[in-house]
Amino acid sequence: MTGTGPREAPTGGAVTVELDAHPGPEQLAAWDQLVTGTPGTDVTQLSVWARVRAVAGFRAAYLLARRDGDLVGGAQVLLRRIPGLGEIGYASYGPVLAEGDGRVEAVHALAIALSRSAGVRMLFVQPAEGTDDVRAALLALGFRPSSAGIAPVGSTRLDLSPSEDEIRKAFPPRLRSWTRRWAEAGVSVRIGGEDDIPVLSELQGRAAESQGYARPQRPDYVRRMYAELAATGNAALFVGEVHGVAVAADLVTMCGDTVRGRLSGFDRSGTGGRLSVPGAVRWEIIRWAKRSGHRWLDFGGLSEQTLRELVDGEPRAGARPGPDSAKLQFGGLAFRYPGPVELVRPAWLRSAYDTVNGLPWGREQLRRARVALRSSGSRGPSAAAEGERS
Repeated sequence: MTGTGPREAPTGGAVTVELDAHPGPEQLAAWDQLVTGTPGTDVTQLSVWARVRAVAGFRAAYLLARRDGDLVGGAQVLLRRIPGLGEIGYASYGPVLAEGDGRVEAVHALAIALSRSAGVRMLFVQPAEGTDDVRAALLALGFRPSSAGIAPVGSTRLDLSPSEDEIRKAFPPRLRSWTRRWAEAGVSVRIGGEDDIPVLSELQGRAAESQGYARPQRPDYVRRMYAELAATGNAALFVGEVHGVAVAADLVTMCGDTVRGRLSGFDRSGTGGRLSVPGAVRWEIIRWAKRSGHRWLDFGGLSEQTLRELVDGEPRAGARPGPDSAKLQFGGLAFRYPGPVELVRPAWLRSAYDTVNGLPWGREQLRRARVALRSSGSRGPSAAAEGERS
């Protein structure tokens, strides 16, 4: 994705799209304000996330849509050059679009700009919630449905506007009972800090090993992610303890009116396994998020199997995955994001990509590439494998 000059979209409207690889502080502040003020977006579209991903070799470019000088939309695209392949890019929960005048023109202008991203061999886009029109425009311009999995395609979300008692009444009896018994059982939850990142990483590792997966991300990456996001008020860490010993931890991120689960870990050995400590952590997150004035708590990605059941209305196929059941017990509603799309070019690369994706060993290599792309981005249903839960 090259160039920094303005691009006027041929839509007949007054919306222009500018590609800016090096926006200044004022432009970034305006962009972050648009993101935080737009429902359905995520920290992965905030400029602070670009600093987080820079550790993994990504750089950010911004497509900024303006109408009469006002910022009406845009997308933060994270780019990385791969030797022998060229530049690949992805945009999670974008583009971001303001409501009101200029939205329709901005949709088409941004779609055109994304489709013309010069020099990008592979571009993956997970549209934000409520932007099915963006997906349709991208498909009309040469994108295709994607299975790359750069972000969860669906999740479960709890409305925090009812009172605590009303929220608790929706819990199953066992969980509702635990909310009154954790304290007497020696379970407590505290807000952690940067010194607790090794605790989170160790608990992530134990959770992964208990399910037969390799340990997840390096602690130094998680520490950098937490430090950057906490400094801007976009992250919080919760640690669940049994008689002062940490057995569960959740890192959440905040963007606009939504708190979203990002990373979690749990040591199910010993007494922690029978006291439902992760439930205590999430209950405290609910209470904290509500006190902090947030409207929604997004528990994280659901498996495709569960989404087909709860969103698409298909009959349940076998037992519901345990991680999905743990998230759904708090009474949230399942929902889907618009389907992800991709643009792979030139034609020979698209053909090679499809061939590799059709072979078992190729799918494994692409899975590893997907983990590298997302790496602490948003937790999907393969939580234990990737150490994430969004």
